[in-house]
Amino acid sequence: MTTEHTAATGRGFAHAKAILLGEHAVVYGSPAVALPIPSLRVEATARRIDGASVLDTEISLGPLDASDPLGTTVLETLAHVGAAPAGVEVVVRGTLPIGRGLGSSAAAANAIVDAVADLHGVALDDADRFELVQRGERVAHGTPSGLDARATSASTPILFTAGRVEHPPIRFGGSFVVADTGARGSTRKAVADVRAFVELHPERGRALLAELERGTVAGVADLAADRRDDLGTRMDAAQVVLDELGAGHPAITALIAVAAGNGALGAKLTGGGQGGCIITLAADPASARRISQALLEAGALGTWTIDAEDYA
Repeated sequence: MTTEHTAATGRGFAHAKAILLGEHAVVYGSPAVALPIPSLRVEATARRIDGASVLDTEISLGPLDASDPLGTTVLETLAHVGAAPAGVEVVVRGTLPIGRGLGSSAAAANAIVDAVADLHGVALDDADRFELVQRGERVAHGTPSGLDARATSASTPILFTAGRVEHPPIRFGGSFVVADTGARGSTRKAVADVRAFVELHPERGRALLAELERGTVAGVADLAADRRDDLGTRMDAAQVVLDELGAGHPAITALIAVAAGNGALGAKLTGGGQGGCIITLAADPASARRISQALLEAGALGTWTIDAEDYA
């Protein structure tokens, strides 16, 4: 950590993420693959004010609150850079839907950490930034794996395993379409419900988590070799497992059926589930446009396409 300058306004940026394979299993130390969604961005600005510090987001405006995940992020970052808890206004704005499994809280936290550090002329190293984001994420989700904190600041897909981040080779000519079911989910509740299933049915639970892990490992190889059909099959198989674990939702099932009926090679929930978003695999950009339109006509609140060019 080094002090370089004192800015009049500090700025930070981050983006959404979609988990392609491995959600829920990642909580138990298994690998997961996450894809940045650069079209869904969040920006935080920080400036000095007189009096108590203020946090201004799209859903709330008021003084910093240590019981609030983003309030905690601001307070922890101020303490880390050696600043007083008063005298700062942080404004967060973005295009990420909240409570949809796309990492909105981690993205906002990443942007806030960078904005507050920038305001005070402090350059954070990767480990410090991650830990500050995680402190807010713990308030939001209890025991977060760290995947969201890493993926919402990454510029390319990541393979996350027990805290370790790798950037696997990605070679695919298809497209991914993420669609918002409109049903808000809670990662904390979904993780707790899956854990309850595993504890109540330990043998079956371990078998299902192991199946998710095998699918993730194989899916990484599919991405590297551009085996689109195989990857789509693994996505479908993962959804069957996630449904049994308790992460499914009728709105997820409905949109997956629409995607499959319009040529998707595979489709599954992304994130915690029990609502939120799905991610589908399209053979090519033209198929992605067709699937996206069909999902919107079926009631999806929004769709976002990820192409290989997004990571060029």
